Amino acid sequence: MNRFVTTERALRTAAPHRLLEAVRDVLAEQYAADSVELFMADYGLTVLQPVSVLPHTLEPVAVHDSPAGRAFGAQEPFIESAGGGLSRVHLPVTVRGDRLGVLTVTLPGGEHLRGCLAELAEVAQVLGHEVMVAERDTDLYLQARRKDRLTLAAEMQWQLLPGRSCARAEFELGAQLEPAYAIFGDNFDWSASADRLMLYVTNGMGEGIEASLLTNLAINALRNARRAGLAIDDQAALADQAVYAHYRGRCYLSVLMFDFELSTGRAWVVDAGSPQLLRLREGAVEHIAFEAQLPLGMFEETDYVAQEFAVEPGDRLVFVSDGVYGAASPGGETYGEAALVRAIMSTRLLPAAEVPRAVLRELSGHRGKPVADDDALVVCLDWRGRGL
Repeated sequence: MNRFVTTERALRTAAPHRLLEAVRDVLAEQYAADSVELFMADYGLTVLQPVSVLPHTLEPVAVHDSPAGRAFGAQEPFIESAGGGLSRVHLPVTVRGDRLGVLTVTLPGGEHLRGCLAELAEVAQVLGHEVMVAERDTDLYLQARRKDRLTLAAEMQWQLLPGRSCARAEFELGAQLEPAYAIFGDNFDWSASADRLMLYVTNGMGEGIEASLLTNLAINALRNARRAGLAIDDQAALADQAVYAHYRGRCYLSVLMFDFELSTGRAWVVDAGSPQLLRLREGAVEHIAFEAQLPLGMFEETDYVAQEFAVEPGDRLVFVSDGVYGAASPGGETYGEAALVRAIMSTRLLPAAEVPRAVLRELSGHRGKPVADDDALVVCLDWRGRGL
């Protein structure tokens, strides 16, 4: 049995809380690893948190200016010298485009490392899959993602999300919420099948638990309708009824909904509120406006109509909540469309998964304070299309 198969089997048979211990043991035995550490990206995407049990033995490392952070950002192995003939290789832990963290392995360098680097990269992918499965049975990896305590509202919102990034041959998605540890009602959701991608960007009203409860109700109503095979206009109508039945118009939720046909780039859109879309095409950024319809739950039995839209290979779509374009500077100047256009142009060479974090960093500079008064949500979709 070859060493990669042995390593894969060790991970698949390990207890959920023992994945790091299992990968340490098997990499030491099969690849002569001197040390192995797993770091998880925190909710704010600012640091990589070590996976360990109390008392913690390692410090977090920065995403922006560390060797592990370089591997995380570039999504490529990064190698540095560890002295004494050893090399330290940082390997991205990613599952279908969802960036979870970094596996750091110290082992003999030179020819030994060159002979096993590709296998180690695959080991990191297998580990990522096992971490996602293990999260059903243990809190260890979710706890490792947080450098601060989440508010209860934020805990509810993060558990509602599909992930922070996703990649397929036809598209690449990235999204980020701020303030990551105290978010209220903003949310995103997506689901891809063999032929379609459905994407929702939501902006709930209110604060704290009430905002999170409203968003949870609306998103689950949309998912329920989607999983019943309904078109997006009917999804919106059923979610609207669910929200109105509970709140009777006292609370409502804004949502921008897309249903993309992967083979053609044709899309159907329901614009029910405040999230906005900007498109980068052939070096120019344009604000895309749709026919505005009522937010979900404002009135009883609202009818929704889907509009047609089309994307082309090479298009970048950036979706933002009102906490982005409405954010104010210390002098009271709103961030606005002009600043958004500059941010989108300045990040045009970054992959989709990196764009939301970069835009939100620029937004933080505009606000002049690290903590926002309102949720801020950025979703980036790069459309590649499907070859004939």
